[in-house]
Amino acid sequence: MGKVSDFLQLVAKPGAINSRNLRVKAERKSEALAKFLSGTQILEEVISPVNGKVQVVRSLGLGTYIQAEGLTQSGGIMESVWGKPLKKTKNQKPKIKNILILGLGGGTAAKLVRKYWPYTKITGVDLDPIMVNLGKKYLGLDKLDVKVVIDDAYNFLKNSKFHIPNSIFDLILVDLYVGDKFPEKFESENYIQLIRSVLASDGVAVFNRLYWGEKRPKAMRFLKKLEKNFKNVDVVYPEANIMFICSK
Repeated sequence: MGKVSDFLQLVAKPGAINSRNLRVKAERKSEALAKFLSGTQILEEVISPVNGKVQVVRSLGLGTYIQAEGLTQSGGIMESVWGKPLKKTKNQKPKIKNILILGLGGGTAAKLVRKYWPYTKITGVDLDPIMVNLGKKYLGLDKLDVKVVIDDAYNFLKNSKFHIPNSIFDLILVDLYVGDKFPEKFESENYIQLIRSVLASDGVAVFNRLYWGEKRPKAMRFLKKLEKNFKNVDVVYPEANIMFICSK
């Protein structure tokens, strides 16, 4: 009991309290230094009703990127994920006038589209205004001249004639994950047909799917559906993803 009594007397002294505060501050500085040395910094964290916990991260190796529930959605590695299929598409279709992005997110695909087709019109659809606003704040989405539509991508296509008159697109990019989940309605043949209905006769649609672990068989089943609905389907494997480049 004597040791407990001595401890209580010690922490009751102002000097002991100050010492404890100094230790806490030192620990916090140490944690901050460790994060800095690891090259990773959380710039902002918000909770989205659509995507759950969303973080804006900056790292020495990958730059600034946006994660939803721990999975990178925009920026960082997503530039190489989208870069490979878009470069291939650029070689096939050097001139494109009108592009639709279903699942705009923070704007990584839009950034690459603007790089490869500088004068094209871009329409980007996303259900989550938080993700779009973070893209504008941290990834330069606001400088890409994108017509942003906050809407469910299924409803948008069903009512596309009300959103955009004469809505036919030369290139459609489809990236409709919520975290690491691909909603079933976007896998349906009905939705694939909706995409075809706004795709130009010589247009191209590019679908992004995750391709690791249990995601692989789901991606392959989706490929079978695409092959039933498009004349040609090319497959590209960037990072841990699989991209389907489809033409009528």
